[in-house]
Amino acid sequence: MEVKVYGTDRCAETQRTLKQLSGFGVAFEYVDIDKDERAAEWVRAQNQGRLRTPTLDVSGQILSAPDEEELESVLRERGFMA
Repeated sequence: MEVKVYGTDRCAETQRTLKQLSGFGVAFEYVDIDKDERAAEWVRAQNQGRLRTPTLDVSGQILSAPDEEELESVLRERGFMA
């Protein structure tokens, strides 16, 4: 997978992002940081020690809590959407 979403099941923004990706038909891997401490540490490292969700890795480009427009733009730039 080239799109990884790091978040939590209890985070509304994470759930919105997962729904948006599914709606676009973009394949992704979801990592629940409540269940994976190493993933939580990675999220902190990407966000100056903060646990911001969702944090995405889109083919090497890191997005922290992107809004819908930013996510769509990056997916188009990276070739996940026409």
